[in-house]
Amino acid sequence: MTTIQDPSRATGRASPSLLSVSDLHTWFELRQWGFLRVGAVHAVDGVTFELAHGEAVAFVGESGCGKSSLARTLLGLHRPTQGEVRFDGRSLDELDARGLKAYRAKVGYVQQDPYGALPPFLDVRRILAEPLIIHGVKDREEREQRIRSVLEEVRLSPPDEYLGKFPHMLSGGQQQRVVIARALILAPAMIIADEPVSMLDASVRVEILNLLRGIQAKRELTLAFITHDLSTVRHFAERIFVMYAGRVVESAPVDDLLDHPQHPYTQALLAAIADPDAANASRQREVPAGEPPSLLHPPAACRFHPRCPHFMAGLCDAEDPPDFEPRRRHLSACWLHR
Repeated sequence: MTTIQDPSRATGRASPSLLSVSDLHTWFELRQWGFLRVGAVHAVDGVTFELAHGEAVAFVGESGCGKSSLARTLLGLHRPTQGEVRFDGRSLDELDARGLKAYRAKVGYVQQDPYGALPPFLDVRRILAEPLIIHGVKDREEREQRIRSVLEEVRLSPPDEYLGKFPHMLSGGQQQRVVIARALILAPAMIIADEPVSMLDASVRVEILNLLRGIQAKRELTLAFITHDLSTVRHFAERIFVMYAGRVVESAPVDDLLDHPQHPYTQALLAAIADPDAANASRQREVPAGEPPSLLHPPAACRFHPRCPHFMAGLCDAEDPPDFEPRRRHLSACWLHR
């Protein structure tokens, strides 16, 4: 079985935080007839974490749990309703238009759909030149050198074969390599990759994940990997944050979380992973009943309590659980650990 290479697994870092997120809320107001407020979607609802320089982490959870909204808030595309995002010690709230432009040069973004992310009327050379032009790299020779260098780095070689091609002339894997190249062209300190392989054929997913992980290790980038696929994160991330209904419900070093899940929701996610062993394919998996809650009207207290097999009336539905530490460096927001 093919596995994802891991060139620099780390178990702990003493580096100071590059990104610090404190009590972050991102809500989207809903209005009727354009002016009557009828509620708000609680896409991100009280998230706190820190990422170190050079650290690779994964945010996992079902579709609709808020992980993509979190990514876009970190990119500065959404304004937080409440809370704070600090990058390299400076709050994003303090940044004016020029400061936000400089911030986005330091944070690369790899989108989910490579074809949709690339302008169809520009060739590869122009796609990669655009961010350099926007951020003031005026020398044509310097731009050309940087474009060729980053194409080599993402293994689109020789560059001359790709510079004049338009997105529709590339395969899905090649398109995603161009998206990665564009995220790297300004030499960022951090990359946010939002489901970067979910639109690709299974045969090229491992190649793209290996490429991202290798570049992250070589450049010592901080990498935030957004995914719903727990089967890949063991070989890709150092820490995992599990999100449910807009909140982080569990976080831990990757091996500890996958081998010793503490929160009932994480246990359910792991139970739902397809088993490649044909002998076990028909085995009934223990998954929770019901559907993820509406983020317009999320459940009170613990968000998972309507589906939890360990529900305790008068506690789980009455009070938000704090982050308990059932194992060293392993946090779980569940009253089972009280």
